Amino acid sequence: MTDHALLLVNLGSPASPEVADVRRYLDQFLMDPYVVDLPWPLRRLLVSLILIRRPAQSAHAYSSIWWDDGSPLIVLSRRLQQKVAAQWTQGPVELAMRYGEPSIESALQRLVAQGVRRITLAPLYPQFADSTTTTAVAEARRVIAQHGLAVELSILQPFYDQPEYLDALVQSARPYLEQPFDHLLLSFHGLPERHIRKLVKNRNHDLRAASSEGVSDAIMALCYRSQCLRTAERFAERAGLRPEQWSVSFQSRLGRDKWIEPYTENRLEALGQQGVKKLLVMCPAFVADCIETLEEIGQRGEEQFKEAGGERLELVPCLNDHPAWVEALVSLSGRAPAAL
Repeated sequence: MTDHALLLVNLGSPASPEVADVRRYLDQFLMDPYVVDLPWPLRRLLVSLILIRRPAQSAHAYSSIWWDDGSPLIVLSRRLQQKVAAQWTQGPVELAMRYGEPSIESALQRLVAQGVRRITLAPLYPQFADSTTTTAVAEARRVIAQHGLAVELSILQPFYDQPEYLDALVQSARPYLEQPFDHLLLSFHGLPERHIRKLVKNRNHDLRAASSEGVSDAIMALCYRSQCLRTAERFAERAGLRPEQWSVSFQSRLGRDKWIEPYTENRLEALGQQGVKKLLVMCPAFVADCIETLEEIGQRGEEQFKEAGGERLELVPCLNDHPAWVEALVSLSGRAPAAL
C-alpha cells in the first residue's frame, strides 16, 4: 500500500486579479502574526489601514501578469505537482497554499480521506523564515490537531545549500548564463531585520555582511540573510562565475521598518549608472514565478534599470517545473526527517 503522501506548500495567490479577491487575500496574508508580528489589535489596525489603498494597487499589478488559465504561481505549482507525482511513487502528491486556495486544511483532509497515514510536508522555500516556513508548518499542525487527524508528519527542511537544489538552479539558469551579459543580480525576497533579530540572539551578528563565510552553524540555521548569501555563493561557484560578475540584493519591502540590505531597487539604479547594459536577474528565494518576479522585477525593475542608463534587463525564470528541480524536490522530500 502506497500511503506516504507528499504535500507541496507555497505562499498563495488571490483567486482573481479583481480588487475584492485581492483584498481578501491580503487580509489573510497580512493578519498572519508570523508576517506582521504585532499584537492583534495593532496588527488589525495596521492591516485595515493598508487595505484602504493596497488592494487596488496590487490588483492592477496582478492584472498585468495574470495568465488566461489563472495565477502564474498557481498554474506553475500545479505543473510542478503533476511532474513530481509522476516520480513520487510512495503515494499521492497534493498541492496547498498557505493563503488562499487550495488551502492546507483542505489538502490534508483530502489526503487523510484517501487513507494516508504518513505525510511529508514540503514548504517550497529554500531559505528559512518564520513568515514562510514556520507559518506553513504551524498551520499544518493546527489542522492536524483541530481535526484529530491520525497522521505521521515529516517536514522538508530549508534546502538553501543542498547540492540537488543548487545544481537545479545552475541547470535552469545555464541557457541565460551562456549568452553575453554584463552582470547577474541575485535578488532575494526581503525581510524586516527584527524578524531575524528575534531568532538570532547574538546581537553582534552582522546583518550587512557581504559574505556568509564565518557564520556559525547555529546562527546560519536561523538567519535568513546568511542563508541567502550562502545560496548565492554556492550557486556562483557551481556556475563558474567570477566575483565581479554577480551581486546580491533584497526586494519587496513593505512599510517603514528597517529591512535587510542591500535593496534591489538601489542595486538596479546603481548598476544602470555604472554602465551595465545587459543585466540578468535571478530570484532564488522563489521556486515559482509570481508577482514578485514577473511584475516587480520583470516590469517595474526593468523600467527602473533602463531609466538609470541600462539597456536590457532579462529575468531568468524561477525553477518552476524544470526537470532538474522536479528530481531535486523528489530526492530532498524523500529524506525529510520526521517531525518532533
